[in-house]
Amino acid sequence: MDYRRGGGAGGCCRCCFSFIFTLGLTALFLWLSLRTSKPTCAVQSIYFPALNRTLNNPKNTTVYLTLRLENGNKDKGIFYDNVNLTLSYIPNITDPKKIKLVNDTFVTAFYQGHKKTAKKEVNFSAAELNWTAARAVNSTTFFRVDLATAVRFKIMAWKTKRYRIMVGANVEVNEFGEKVKKKKKGIKLSGAGKNGGFSLKVGVLVNFLIWVLLSFCNGV
Repeated sequence: MDYRRGGGAGGCCRCCFSFIFTLGLTALFLWLSLRTSKPTCAVQSIYFPALNRTLNNPKNTTVYLTLRLENGNKDKGIFYDNVNLTLSYIPNITDPKKIKLVNDTFVTAFYQGHKKTAKKEVNFSAAELNWTAARAVNSTTFFRVDLATAVRFKIMAWKTKRYRIMVGANVEVNEFGEKVKKKKKGIKLSGAGKNGGFSLKVGVLVNFLIWVLLSFCNGV
């Protein structure tokens, strides 16, 4: 009688262990499948005709910017809300907190497929800035570009909730009105951006189920 009872308990534990192992593999698969990475945002190019000393035309106050958005996710698309862009002037780079708003604009909401790169061209109207004073500061001038949007990730046939992205970077402009750094992928915008919440919740739920099964086996 005692042997049969022990064999039953051992069989139950083996069953629990097998189920927990399978559940662990499933959790790993779900985590790898559902985890998301926020898009990479960068200033691909920017041009200030008013700062181009070879033109000597401070009255041309339009600013031309090309934004680069890269979706590095292998199998997840991204739905962007309107992408809001703000351009600010930094009179003194040693005190970058004292900035002057130039203007803002936005990129209309759009969808981006997985492993795709989008380039969006926008213009800023900057007639309010004193361009003559900006030209007289130094051979190089500093500006700041800030980006704010919210994204939803497309995973198979459904969408996640919205995740906010707020990033920015300082841009150094030379005497030709172009950004100094000539990197191929532009100047990366960095800052806050939260995502991956769904995959985290899945992991917590699976861990809770494993804990319940372990408690059950110990009770047996």
